[in-house]
Amino acid sequence: MSIPPPPGPQQPQDPYQPPQPQGAYPPPSYPQPQPQGPYPQAPYGAAPYQVWGQGYTPFARPAPVNGVAIAALVLGLLCFLPAVGLVLGIIALVQIKKRGERGKGLAIAGAVVSSLGLALWVVSLSTNAASDIWEGVKEGARGSSYSLVKGDCFDVPGAGFDQDVYDVDKVPCSGAHEGEVFGTVPLSGEDYPGDGYVTDRAEDECWTLQDGYAMDPWALTDEVEVFYLTPTADSWAWGDRMITCVFAHTDESGTLTGSLRADASTLDADQVAFLEAMDAVDEVLYEEPEDYAEEDLDANKDWAADVRDVLGEQAEALRGHPWSGDAEKSVVALAKDMEAARADWAKAATAGDVDTFYLHYDSGYEYVDGDTTVAAREALDLATTPPSYDEDDYDTGSDSGSGSEDV
Repeated sequence: MSIPPPPGPQQPQDPYQPPQPQGAYPPPSYPQPQPQGPYPQAPYGAAPYQVWGQGYTPFARPAPVNGVAIAALVLGLLCFLPAVGLVLGIIALVQIKKRGERGKGLAIAGAVVSSLGLALWVVSLSTNAASDIWEGVKEGARGSSYSLVKGDCFDVPGAGFDQDVYDVDKVPCSGAHEGEVFGTVPLSGEDYPGDGYVTDRAEDECWTLQDGYAMDPWALTDEVEVFYLTPTADSWAWGDRMITCVFAHTDESGTLTGSLRADASTLDADQVAFLEAMDAVDEVLYEEPEDYAEEDLDANKDWAADVRDVLGEQAEALRGHPWSGDAEKSVVALAKDMEAARADWAKAATAGDVDTFYLHYDSGYEYVDGDTTVAAREALDLATTPPSYDEDDYDTGSDSGSGSEDV
């Protein structure tokens, strides 16, 4: 399991901390902190290929690069609009002088290359080569940002994810790398749908892709964070239609080593069966009502009934799987604890008052990430250190099932 119960004097103890004595529950008038999902919201930023995620704020940012200078160089290099690149290069030089921005070299290079492009343009018109070039450019731009696919590892030239990302260098996952792609989300449409839409799609779909790529949440340490590489309005115009979901290090100067991939392509049948059962239970635990039992006892009782049901289903699934080696003994012991917890959740589901509900709520949570869980994981050669959560992961008024950028 990887779902801590919400903290507070009326709430059960954190399943990742040693059991603490439980006293009588205070009256419901005391305010209760509301848990947030394990992924707190992070700020957004924009880049030529936008990067969404935790991000970092450097102590001193350099002067910004003039965007017109970049456009001048790009259009000059692409050749099919050389005159535009020349004009933009001149405009950029004027803006740079007035604003104190960087990019003078880009503007000059764009103007020079555009001048050469004018000559090539004349030649291409006489040989019908222009249409072939244009189609080639559009075809190459379609699809994934930087042509990254699921399972690729890469480095970001320059400052890293806290700055604008223009390009990446693919590297082997076995060595040190700055990012690992765990999924891509294709987009469609003629017009750019806007930053808000793109970000919402990234948040909704990258987390699902993450769960499928890294099935074991215990294997994702506190140093791992999620970022999104997304199209911008400019890159959309050239055919970029892909959100790229990425694992990266929480430290802007840190790197990852080795792949974080843990799915059916890297795990054996026993490991997959175990993680699927645990994930099914976690998914229901994440659905805990936003309101505490003092505020809405019936909603909490309905949720407790769902927990009761999923524990019974997954305990039966664990017992029914043909485990190999010494794993069966440890997994069956865990299933026994799950059945005991199920009995407590059943009593919580029929509790007549708040105190009785929390009494069985506490007992039902005691097995979570306990000794039998660790023993089963050890027998299956899976990670054995439960994930930790900071107090900042909880915030009043948040939905315990919400997801965001931090892993």
